[in-house]
Amino acid sequence: MTGDRRALTALHLLLVWATMTAAVPALGFGALVTAWSGGMGSGAPFLALGASLTVGLLALAGIPARTVVPLCGSVPRRLGWATLVFVLGTLGVLAGLAAYGKDVDLGSAGTRIALTGAPYAVVAAFFVPGRWVRLGAVAVLAAGVVYGGFVGPAQSKQRQHEAEVARYRERPELLYLGAVPPGMQVSRAEVGPGYFGVEYRSARQDEFAYVALTVRPPLSPTPRCPEFAQTGVTCTVDAHGEMRTVRDFPGGGREVTLTRRHRNAEAEVTSQTLDEPGLRHLLNTLHPPSDTELEQLMREKKIDHRL
Repeated sequence: MTGDRRALTALHLLLVWATMTAAVPALGFGALVTAWSGGMGSGAPFLALGASLTVGLLALAGIPARTVVPLCGSVPRRLGWATLVFVLGTLGVLAGLAAYGKDVDLGSAGTRIALTGAPYAVVAAFFVPGRWVRLGAVAVLAAGVVYGGFVGPAQSKQRQHEAEVARYRERPELLYLGAVPPGMQVSRAEVGPGYFGVEYRSARQDEFAYVALTVRPPLSPTPRCPEFAQTGVTCTVDAHGEMRTVRDFPGGGREVTLTRRHRNAEAEVTSQTLDEPGLRHLLNTLHPPSDTELEQLMREKKIDHRL
């Protein structure tokens, strides 16, 4: 391909890109406004008329390339070329819209508008006789498919994951986990507007064991027993400020609750199956969840965010 033909080919593809970059957003916006004001029935005729005008503009843009692109050599063939470029390029635009709808990052508003004309220029490049031009079009098409189908969705998923992690860590002063008691596992965790709750249950299906951990803003400067004792409930506060509440049940069982200050929060553990040393060990091992621990809870769908 001579220098003149290369320059003419570049001009041809640039004209296709510029024409469609200007026409397609205007066509889509006009169809949207028409459908919004007059209903879907009025949007379809506008879209058909706009598509016809756009094909006509494409045919005009193909005039300078009639010596480079065989399909642009005559008016009928140029109209056929413009129709093919419009249809195939629009499929590319629709694919881009589908990717954008799945939160694939396509840049700023200006970048997205500039990208609108790219599928049409790529399609037009396939009609240019020349191995390197067509190989370039194949490379651009492959790059678009890889990014829109694989790289972009992966990045979108990563951004969503990071945003979800950030939501869980909005109140770091409340986000604490304790060492999992022997034979148990974290079954559920919940981040609320003013608390963080964790439930530990038996790791075996044929056994029952349950511990509830709640971390919340302090209800009082130091844990205090209620002024009026309930029947079957005993409450004491030791010299370290830890409150111990025991609720006896008529059948002989009992529920133990330990409450203590932990940094700027108040932590409470309750269980009918775990003994007091086990509950104290859980409180003694409170720690902010690591990224690995939090990601494992998210991966296993054991943590929720409640507004």
